[in-house]
Amino acid sequence: MPRLVSCQSDGCAPIVRAYASGERFATRFEGAHTVASGLRVPAAVGDFMMLDAIRESGGLAMTGREERIGEWMRRASAAEGVSVCPETAVCYDCLEQLRQRGLVRTEEAVVVYNTGAAQKYLEALPVDLPRLDRNQPVEQALAGGR
Repeated sequence: MPRLVSCQSDGCAPIVRAYASGERFATRFEGAHTVASGLRVPAAVGDFMMLDAIRESGGLAMTGREERIGEWMRRASAAEGVSVCPETAVCYDCLEQLRQRGLVRTEEAVVVYNTGAAQKYLEALPVDLPRLDRNQPVEQALAGGR
C-alpha cells in the first residue's frame, strides 16, 4: 500500500494539527484562510477516516506554505504544460519539503493529484500587466515600460 500524505495549507490545517497531536478527531481550525479554496475546510466531516488511513499507510499529514502557492502554480505549469490549481500547488510544496528531509527519494514513484485548473483561480495569480500611455503610439508605449 502506498504511503498517504495529507497536504493542507498552513492557513487551514485541522488534519495536520490532529495528526501531530495524535488525535483521531480534528478540532475546528479557527480563522481559516487560504487561496486554495478546496482546502479551506476548517472542520472535516470524515476527519477520523482520513487520519486512520494516513496512519495505517505509514504516511503523514503536513502543511504547505500559503505564500508559495502562486510560485508552485507557475513552476508546475511551466514544467508540465498543465495548469495546476492552488490545492495541487500546496502538494508540490509539501513534496519539496519531503524531498529536503529525505522522506521521499528521487527514485520513488509519487502521485500528486491535480484536482482543478488555474483558470478557476484568477485571484491566486495576480497578473502584473504593463500600463500603456494612450498619448503614445502602441509600439513606443510597449517598448517604454510602465
